[in-house]
This record gives sequence, C-alpha cells and structure tokens, in this order.
Amino acid sequence: MVFHIVAVGRVRHSGFSTACDDYVGRVRRYAKLHIHEVPDGSRRSKSPKVILHEEAEALLDAAPSNARLVAVSRGGCRLDSRAFAAKLDKWRQAGRDLAFFIGGAYGLDGSLQRRCDETIRLSDMTLPHELARLVLLEQIYRGNTILKGEPYHKGD
Repeated sequence: MVFHIVAVGRVRHSGFSTACDDYVGRVRRYAKLHIHEVPDGSRRSKSPKVILHEEAEALLDAAPSNARLVAVSRGGCRLDSRAFAAKLDKWRQAGRDLAFFIGGAYGLDGSLQRRCDETIRLSDMTLPHELARLVLLEQIYRGNTILKGEPYHKGD
C-alpha cells in the first residue's frame, strides 16, 4: 500500500514545512508515501463555490485512479489514534493505495466528499491546511508505530 496525501496548496510556513518533512521521513520507514499538491484557488478573485469546484477537480485528477479515497474534513468520523491505526491496518489488508484529500481555505467540495470511500476528521476545531497536513502525517506515523507495537504512542 502507498499513502498519498493530496492537498490544496503548498506548506509555506517554514516551521510546518520542517515538521512535515520530518514526519514524511518517519512514515517512509513503514510505507511508501507521496505528496501531491494542487494550486490554491483562493488566491484568485472567484466565488468560494467556484474555487471549491476547481480545487475538487484538481484534487481528483492528482489522486491515483485505483486508490481508496479518504476526505479529511470537520464533518468526518471521529477517531482516536488507536482507532485510526486499526483503520490503517484494515486499509492495508485491502491492498489498495490510500489517498487522503486535504482542502484549502474553504475546505473540500461536497461533490468530492461524496466520491470518497470515507471521511475522517482530525479535530473538532478548524485547522489551517498546513497544520492539517502535519497532524495527518503525524497520525499516519503514530498509527504505524501502534501497529508495530513500538513505544512512540503513550496515549490511553
């Protein structure tokens, strides 16, 4: 299985970028990981509806065609780290690549979310897309350490 993070925009903040790079390296000890970035539509003078639609098309185009699609959105299911690790294990056993979608300033278009196999949330709070990417990368790493029985996870 290959992890794909398909995200709107680049990580511009140097602190987030450094931390994301660190977790990308950590995840790659366990699995292949690819980051796909699509242009941020909010920098253009268009309506949020048009921006969401254009970003959704770009995100879907950037995702591998055979992957299980997972939207990362506030409206998704709540998972603690152990439950997320269990999902990772289930997804890995299914043998398909896994593509996580992270939206931009306006989130993810509803049409994209409906095309996804699942929707998860990282927090009940709204997160900037750069922080959402970092949290997702850390949770993918944490989930893999939980599955391997390694001592990284200290929760519960």
